Amino acid sequence: MASSLSPVKLSKFRNLIATKEGEWEVPILRKLLTTQDNLSFTVLRVFLGLVIFPHGAQKLLGWFGGHGFSGTMQQFTEGMGIPFVFALLAIIAESFGSLGLIVGLCTRIAALGVGVTIGVAALMVHLPNGFFMNWSGKQAGEGFEFHLLVVGMALALVIGGGGRWSLDRLITPPISTPSSKKSAL
Repeated sequence: MASSLSPVKLSKFRNLIATKEGEWEVPILRKLLTTQDNLSFTVLRVFLGLVIFPHGAQKLLGWFGGHGFSGTMQQFTEGMGIPFVFALLAIIAESFGSLGLIVGLCTRIAALGVGVTIGVAALMVHLPNGFFMNWSGKQAGEGFEFHLLVVGMALALVIGGGGRWSLDRLITPPISTPSSKKSAL
């Protein structure tokens, strides 16, 4: 039997993490999940997740011509000298972070993980190849322009959240702002 997020179930979930007055027990959780009813963040989030997903699937599952988890871990730790924990976090950020971005779950955390991972890749591997991607095949490798775009998109999502159609927005109670309250006058 298929389960859906009915308003009653959603209300019960919200009550698990909120006090009787509607204030969240864990204020940092509210800050991480709260987002605006903004379509631009939704588009940015979904497309960033879709672009990063194949990279994560290469590293975790060996899809799209990747080496899979063990091959990637070996390349990162032995070949590039990246500590085990950071190599593992990079794989998690690109694989699970991209899925989080696509559905809008823990968007800020997922975007931060993706942004940091791609930023480090730009600095460690792509910076010496210059700015431009290797469209003509004449450079030693890919430049960092793609990475700069990803970091910028991720930063925008860390600041703004997942947007209109995100699970973050679905599970967090609406923010009470001065403009949403009725004037006492």
